[in-house]
Parts: sequence; structure tokens; C-alpha cells
Amino acid sequence: MKHISILIPQGTSSLSNIEGAYQILNEVNNILMDMDKPPVFEVQLVGIAPEARQRNGLFTVRSGVLFNEVEETDLIIIPAMQDNPLKALDLNHDFIPWVIKQYQNGAEVASFCVGAFFLAATGLLKGKQCATHWRLAGEFRQMYPDVNLVDDKIMTAEDGIYTSGGAYSYLNLVLYLVEKYAGRDMAILIAKTFMIDIDRNTQSPFIIFKGQKTHDDEQIIRAQEYIEENYQEKITVDQLADLLALGRRNLERRFKKATSNTVIEYIQRVKIEAAKKRFESSRKNINEVMYEIGYSDTKAFRTIFRKVTGLSPVEYRNKYNKEGALLN
Repeated sequence: MKHISILIPQGTSSLSNIEGAYQILNEVNNILMDMDKPPVFEVQLVGIAPEARQRNGLFTVRSGVLFNEVEETDLIIIPAMQDNPLKALDLNHDFIPWVIKQYQNGAEVASFCVGAFFLAATGLLKGKQCATHWRLAGEFRQMYPDVNLVDDKIMTAEDGIYTSGGAYSYLNLVLYLVEKYAGRDMAILIAKTFMIDIDRNTQSPFIIFKGQKTHDDEQIIRAQEYIEENYQEKITVDQLADLLALGRRNLERRFKKATSNTVIEYIQRVKIEAAKKRFESSRKNINEVMYEIGYSDTKAFRTIFRKVTGLSPVEYRNKYNKEGALLN
């Protein structure tokens, strides 16, 4: 039987992460017992204190056991901690040496959504892939530059460490863990029971690109603003370099460091974000939108759109625009 420790952090955390994981893992046990098979999970809520008050006292989560009473566990689940990452770290710092020790003793560790910030603070993510909520990708990269953030992924799995993307994408990571510990058939049954889309592997269709301007390189901010104001025109790297009186290589190096995108990638993402907004709110066809954002090559537009969003232009419009879907 696998011992699962769901952490109950102090401060504000995701109740849906805690209760959802607890419910699904215990439902696996219920299904197995109905089949006269032994349960596979022992699930405990593990806290720093006996209880954690949530939402200004509106909810209270009671810990089943304190972390220092758990000598050995097989999997630690870190829910999203929704306070400022530094505040959450301060409130829950006592968990860190315990998590590290358990991992060194063979336990696996999973974080949901922005719980990745706390997991990264343990040092266990250094050099590894990690997913988190796309809205906080820039902040995460600033705080933990030695972690390989893949902000388009629903989840990552590497060396017994698992992370999920934003919000309810944690359900896909729970399904992955169910499949690992209880088999594919059980994962499919759980997916059907809880109506979880089992084959989702990207959060790209949900990402709203706002650029990365939390850095302090004023010349690169000027470049970003120029791109965002003139995305309908053909913008070249050399043109931007001349505008800022910078060498091309210097511009490219600083731009990548500041935004985590190359200049070309940034231009593409700004254009595609503009296209997405048009698809969501207008009845314009694919070619009309393509020309409006500055593309003339249909194949290139479709390729880049899919690369950025994970969907074709038609699929994206049909997903987010009911009126637009009627145009097919």
C-alpha cells in the first residue's frame, strides 16, 4: 500500500487541490474494495499545525497528523499555496527539511499549480522540468532561474518529482499517479467517473500572453512596447536594434534574458494573441484575421498558431466563439 501525504499548509491554499486529491485517491480504494481487492492508498492530511484556517476563517482544514509524526511516506502532494510565494514559504518553511529528507529516503513529490514555488524552494527542482500556472511563469523564472519551467505543459514527471500546470490541471496529474500506482484501467475508470479529460497534455489554449515586463532592462521594455504597438507591420531584429542603438547580438542576448523569448518568438506570440482575441470576439474568417495581424502566408500562420496555442485557428475559434463556429 502506498502512503500518500497531502500537505495542509498554513496560510491560504487550494481547497480543491486538497479535497479533490483526497477524494479521488480514496475513490480508487472504494472501487477496488467493491471488487474484493485490497486498497492501494493510505491517504493522510499532513500539517504543521492541527488545523489551517482558510479564506479569513470561512473554512478550516484539520490535519490528520503532524509532519514530524510521519517517519516514512511514499508520495508527498503539495497543493497550490495562494499567498505571496515568499509569505507562503515563510509560513510553511518547517515542511522543507522534512520534504527533502523524505525524498532522499525514496519518497516521490508532486506539486499542484503554484505549489511549484514551494517545491522549488526545497532545491529538488534544480535542473529539472517544472510546470505551474501560466500567469505566474515570469515570476517563477525570476525566482528560480535554475529550474526548467515549461509553461505550456499540463504536467511534468522527472526523477520521482511531478508538477502540474494551472488550476484544475492538477486533475491530470492525479490521473497520471493513479495510472502509475493502480494501472491504466483504473485511471480510465476514474477519468470517466470524475469526467476528467484524460488525454490533455498542454495548457497552451488557456494561456493569455501579456509579455514579461517585470525585469528592469528599460531598453528591452521599449522594444517590447514597440512590438506590441506595431505588430501588424513587418518588424525585424535589425530594425529593433537600430531603433535602440544596440548591436543585434547584444539585443538578442538581453531580450532572451529579460523575457525568456527570442525577439522573433515574442513578435509571433504578440501577433497570435491578437489573432486569438479576434477569433474569440468577431465573425471574421481565418484569412481576414491572418491579414489583419500581419501574416500573408496561410501555411506559416497556421503552423505558428498551432505551435503557440496547441490548436489550429479553426479549432481555437470553435472552442471560444459560438458564433464563429457557425461559420464552418
